[in-house]
Amino acid sequence: MIEIGVIRDEKERLIAGLRKKKVAEEQIAMIDLIVSEDDKRKSTQTTLDGLLSRSNKLSDDIGRLFQQGKASDANLLKAEVAQIKEETKVLEVRLKDIKEGIDAMIIQLPNIPHHSVPEGSKPEDNEVFRSWDKTMPVLGSDALPHWELAEKYNLISFKDGVKLTGAGFPVYKGKGARLQRALINFFLDEAGAAGYLEIQPPIMVNKESATATGQLPDKEGQMYYCDRDEFYLIPTAEVPLTNLYRDVILKKSDFPVKMAGYTPCFRREAGSYGSDVKGLNRLHQFDKVELVQLQHPDQSYETLMEMVEHVESLLKKLELPYRVLRLCGGDMSFNSALTFDLETYSAAQGRWLEVSSVSNFETFQSNRMKLRFKDEDGKTRLAHTLNGSALALPRIVATMLENHQTKDGIKIPEALQPYTGFSMIN
Repeated sequence: MIEIGVIRDEKERLIAGLRKKKVAEEQIAMIDLIVSEDDKRKSTQTTLDGLLSRSNKLSDDIGRLFQQGKASDANLLKAEVAQIKEETKVLEVRLKDIKEGIDAMIIQLPNIPHHSVPEGSKPEDNEVFRSWDKTMPVLGSDALPHWELAEKYNLISFKDGVKLTGAGFPVYKGKGARLQRALINFFLDEAGAAGYLEIQPPIMVNKESATATGQLPDKEGQMYYCDRDEFYLIPTAEVPLTNLYRDVILKKSDFPVKMAGYTPCFRREAGSYGSDVKGLNRLHQFDKVELVQLQHPDQSYETLMEMVEHVESLLKKLELPYRVLRLCGGDMSFNSALTFDLETYSAAQGRWLEVSSVSNFETFQSNRMKLRFKDEDGKTRLAHTLNGSALALPRIVATMLENHQTKDGIKIPEALQPYTGFSMIN
């Protein structure tokens, strides 16, 4: 959630950033209303503070008058105090309503993009930041896409998933299941070696948690909801991991806070269709290892690049060609100030597939969840939050199967073999 101070004091930067994110003009028009309501909040707060101060002074006078035996004068003041209490009750209710109204408007505004975010409105406008193609495969004309390889080697059953649940819920079998488990353990071990604390969080969260990290109200239609208990199935481990620090005040020496978690992830993916959803390309349930960092504002962009480099190291060890994209304003998430997407090349499909998204949210999430720290000067400030997939499994499995296929079977990258226990799928 954007800080009210930014809305008041940096209006031009805010409006330019929202337009870069292709926010509707009706939402941008709310900014003046927010400022007007905040003026009303300040005025109401000033009046309330004055009444409370007057009440405190009168209470002191009442005690002194009773001590002096001036009961009638004291009772007159008591009547005034009673009247002030009634007025303060009205003002407190009004102030609460004003604050809730302001928050309801601010929460609809996305994060302001970093100055380095390129202009653009669609994926084609994203900027190729860097790439690595040393393992770009050259496949023969008989190469198969991953969904046919999965059937050929009995690794994944999409039909059984439809039978049990529906489309987008595959069933992994035999070496396919072992490959999933191997990748999860490999990613977690790599995260541990990089200093991340492994955490196994719940896979359902309450409304407060989903709101604090920005999934609500922006992505409510994409989340699975258990209405009887009012829980949401998580779209990523980012939600529970970051919320561990909701309403927490850290010390500067606590930074960086580094957490890694493996969870299943659940997304309705409403409106998805076509080749993008075939096989493992887009699922409703999938496995992912997520990295989350809480960082001092002065260090967060350096940390962002370190996280990108960590994901790159995983792709190199899996011998997969990749590229890093800096997302344009119109293709960024609601929460993000700057996002780098990492894509691997699917040789059999002849296209790039996104496998990780690494973002800096600056204070957008921490303002919602009141995640703060005490700086060296003793002042309390909002921390910066960052997260990234390291990695999401479905498209990694898809490109591994496709890119590493040979006439003898599917070769397992050397770095992964200690985890799978086999070097080939055949």
